[in-house]
Amino acid sequence: MNNEVRSDTSTLLPRGRQVDFAQLSSPSQWKPDFAVPYNQRVIGKKILISNDFGDWLLLTHDEFRDFVEGRPLPGEPLYEKLKKANFVATDVDLWAQADRWRRKKRYLFFGPTLHAFVLTHRCNHGCQYCHSSIVGMERMDTDMSIEVARRGVDVAFSTTSPALTIEFQGGEPTANWEVLKFIVDYARQKNLDAKKVLSFALVTNLSLMDDEKLDFLLDRKVQICTSMDGPADLHNKIRIFRGGDSHELVLAWMKKINQRYAQMGLDVNQYRVEALPTITRPSLTRWRDIVDQFVDAGCRAIFLRKLDPFGFAAKSAKTLGYSMDEFLEFYAHAVDYIIELNRKGVQVMERHAAIMLNKILADEEPNYLDLRIPGGACIGQMGYAPDGSVYSSDEGRFVASMGDDMFRIGSVDDGYRTLMTNASTRALVMAGLNDGQPDCVSCVYKPWCGQQVEYNYKTQGSLHGHMRDSVWCRKHKSIFDYLMHKLEAADERDMEMFQLWTTNRTLDHFIVER
Repeated sequence: MNNEVRSDTSTLLPRGRQVDFAQLSSPSQWKPDFAVPYNQRVIGKKILISNDFGDWLLLTHDEFRDFVEGRPLPGEPLYEKLKKANFVATDVDLWAQADRWRRKKRYLFFGPTLHAFVLTHRCNHGCQYCHSSIVGMERMDTDMSIEVARRGVDVAFSTTSPALTIEFQGGEPTANWEVLKFIVDYARQKNLDAKKVLSFALVTNLSLMDDEKLDFLLDRKVQICTSMDGPADLHNKIRIFRGGDSHELVLAWMKKINQRYAQMGLDVNQYRVEALPTITRPSLTRWRDIVDQFVDAGCRAIFLRKLDPFGFAAKSAKTLGYSMDEFLEFYAHAVDYIIELNRKGVQVMERHAAIMLNKILADEEPNYLDLRIPGGACIGQMGYAPDGSVYSSDEGRFVASMGDDMFRIGSVDDGYRTLMTNASTRALVMAGLNDGQPDCVSCVYKPWCGQQVEYNYKTQGSLHGHMRDSVWCRKHKSIFDYLMHKLEAADERDMEMFQLWTTNRTLDHFIVER
């Protein structure tokens, strides 16, 4: 089931490993009632311990042995360190931890926040890794109608979440411009009564953008996101556009939109076009070029996305794919270079690392749907197809584009309550729990990790997956290992940089007035 192209390339990421207790201590010396339940992993010369509250410490081997044997006494430095991090069972304030859990898991008390509307399957690009089932620009029969759009917005506004983001996708969503405009204005009108924290996002290749469209998007506060895979030769090789130079066009519109934000008086350090790269085989040796291209374009963040096993990407794996080890080696090179640039005063971050560090250092749950428990399927997001079908997520729709409706949970005619309570939705939510995974329950990264059931299904044929053989697990565990090694070795300057990466700045401008 796994479409990944395997290789024997070893990754440069430093690996963690489980503790060999037999070398540290005798079982007769252990004192299990001293500590709260915890998991452990060797990180460099230290041992990382974490608990389900999300606390963690890096201990020396001697400290860890004393911890396991319950030796520290009140008032001693190690005892006080363990107590402060909620590892001493008798000193945990359970009510405080319950409040903390509620704060970080607040998304469980509301319905889905992200609602992705696929306005059309038409597209004028022929991206070799496209996850969607795109068709030619003449196929207007694949456009979402205004009536389907209206019913979809009605469903989205039925969510119990106080916040609602409507994201436009495709194909190229601006090809169905009139329906996009309808959804924006209809949703804004509905929000006069609903009074939700409403925002819009557009994922576009920018090829159909013009001044009239841009004026509308800026006036209605629609956040604009695009794709950029690196320098011109790399971008244009993969993102094929017969209508001109895709890379030149993207850079020109990014520059113009960022200038318009500045003219509107917005903070240029916060408000700029988001651009995302997809890493393909030709990208693997170009990590420096890719990072430099994003910095040159004025981007402050880069999200290094691995090729997913959906849509055209599954079919083109033999030419564009690579092993997980190859991706992780690329990732280590790229993030090492990003850290090097930061040390030289260039403010840029890798967003996946920032999300993980937010969980680890800031004790926050950024609600990144791929790394939360339960996963984001259905209760974090829903995907709306042009024909009115509703899917568990955008990834669920990608699976459908490959001829498998496994993740279709209904249609816009079914109503919100039916969509949220049917058997399919319940099964998908339950499958997205780490607590039922044998390897996850004993993993030191469990407090910060998560699952994507669509990925499990597509790569392993099961909603639950098998984490020991999962490339999803291997990717995230390896990146967590990488970050923990960085934290273990970090000096004060590096810690300031990592803390800066965790700083969340609300983009209030993109919130529609209530």
